[in-house]
Amino acid sequence: MKLGGKTMPTQATTVIKRPTPHGGVLEALARNPKLPPSDLAQVQATIGRYKNWIASLQGSTLSGKERLAAMVEATNQYKKWVDFDLVFQSPSDFLYRQAGQLKLNSTILEEFLPYLVCEVLVPGIKNIQNITVGPQSCYAGMFIGPIHAPIDDGAIFIKTKNQDFTVGRKLFMRACSKGDFASCLDMSFNVAYFVSEIKTNLDKTMFQEAAATARELKTSVGDAVYVLLCEWLDMPPIDTRVTDIDEVIMLRKAKRLGSGVRATFSEQSGRKAAAASYEKHLTDNPLSIDAFSRLVEKLNDSFPEQISLSETEVLKRGYF
Repeated sequence: MKLGGKTMPTQATTVIKRPTPHGGVLEALARNPKLPPSDLAQVQATIGRYKNWIASLQGSTLSGKERLAAMVEATNQYKKWVDFDLVFQSPSDFLYRQAGQLKLNSTILEEFLPYLVCEVLVPGIKNIQNITVGPQSCYAGMFIGPIHAPIDDGAIFIKTKNQDFTVGRKLFMRACSKGDFASCLDMSFNVAYFVSEIKTNLDKTMFQEAAATARELKTSVGDAVYVLLCEWLDMPPIDTRVTDIDEVIMLRKAKRLGSGVRATFSEQSGRKAAAASYEKHLTDNPLSIDAFSRLVEKLNDSFPEQISLSETEVLKRGYF
């Protein structure tokens, strides 16, 4: 394959290492001394369901829309178990009150999204060598320090930022102050070309923070794409064209429950009284296949299968 006159290597099969942030959270939770004994059996049952969920994502032999639909359905079933059966139905208040700190719910999507980055759904990734996916600490800028600073201590500083979902690659750099390369600073860092932050509830403050992150990313990495994902919308929509955010995708196509309703959930008695209506809310507003189809479309736009400027192809489509 050629790009700009240069031959680009291709791979028949791209090997992708997918992180397991949610699996790590579950294992840590089962060992957490603060976990109430009444929750332990349900946490252990969740670990079993987690393994089955991952096996279904890894073992799918379907293709195209059918594959995506099956993956989203499996994730809906597992996420509802965690959100409702494990956390909301807990006889204690520990899991519900500490859900944010434990990252029990949010890491489910962090672990799921990398499975969308496969050659079946995004064929163009076969063109990328040394691809990295998932939550990563990624390059956000390089700064040159004072002239008197040693090359390996202050002369060069790489700024990084943690991102929830990325597609990119690892870069290795060597910097020296002398041409003989006798004493150098060796660096490695992840560069993200596609970034998504995942919000359970998106409010205006989070949106503004995301806009700043998107601006910083695009200043540092040319052609980077930033897509903001949220389960529940908790703000009036804002036109993303006035920001560096490429798009906001609402994974459930629904608004967050009102604060007056949520106020009773911190106590077990309040959750028990609202269990039926809350379960219906989750069931009526599942993770949307349309939303993930849109995300896959964005991934394909970012990593096209055909990257060469073939004269035949250009003449056929009429633009380049």
